[in-house]
Amino acid sequence: MIVAMESREARKNLSGMRVLSLESRRGPEMAKLIENHGGRATVAPSMREVPLESNTQALAFARTLFAGGFDVVIFLTGVGTRGLARVVETIYSHEQYVAQLSKIAVVARGPKPVAVLKEWNVPIAVTAPEPNTWREVLRALDASAVAVPLKGRKVAMQEYGVSNEELLSGLTERGADVTPVPVYEWALPDDTGPLRAAVSAIARNDLDVILFTTATQADHVLQIAAEMKMDDALRSAFSRMVVASIGPTTSERLRELGIAPDMEPTHPKMGFLVSEAAERSEEILRQKRKAAQ
Repeated sequence: MIVAMESREARKNLSGMRVLSLESRRGPEMAKLIENHGGRATVAPSMREVPLESNTQALAFARTLFAGGFDVVIFLTGVGTRGLARVVETIYSHEQYVAQLSKIAVVARGPKPVAVLKEWNVPIAVTAPEPNTWREVLRALDASAVAVPLKGRKVAMQEYGVSNEELLSGLTERGADVTPVPVYEWALPDDTGPLRAAVSAIARNDLDVILFTTATQADHVLQIAAEMKMDDALRSAFSRMVVASIGPTTSERLRELGIAPDMEPTHPKMGFLVSEAAERSEEILRQKRKAAQ
């Protein structure tokens, strides 16, 4: 009986902390997990699934590519490179797509898209070096200006998540005619009210812990924050709260977006994420808030 009571008490170590989950379909389940560990749950759905055939901009890219309408294609992420292929392959075969890419100059931002393109045996004309930001993409293109000129060229740029305005501007300044190609298999929810309310709460420092269970959640939070002109406030607030990531892929995307995850669970599952966040959040908060003073 005492052991059972101690076990129940041990599970309450979120001790009234205000915890945000960005889950959509599994939101109620996450809220229950958080509350079982003593937390005060806020659930703000951040995603809805979009059928591939609804991705009109990616389909338009495919048709233009096969009509010979692009001279250069820039791939920014591995996930987006694969996602774009899935859309293209709803109307063309994989072999046709690879053959078409092999006819033009292909640029890869970093190791993730490079790995995908090499898997497909697509020649890569330009690869951006570390740390693989938009700045390195532009510098690599400048260094390859003879082999891959931009002026007057038709350039497609694969995007995944928030649009990179700096890179778009840099390409346009170099004379390229740029077509952004957003790739999404997940879109914002039809009702973004709860997500906007959550962004405001983060910016006001009204939350203690945020749980990211997919990389797309991070994209969507920052997208809404940018629309609300709260991007800087949001990033500042993350320095005073626990940022918990479910696993390496999500953590990698958070870092790409300039958000440092504080923890990952030992297994990339929601139950482990919540229970281990409960165990570690008090100490993480203490350290972060002391550093922020």
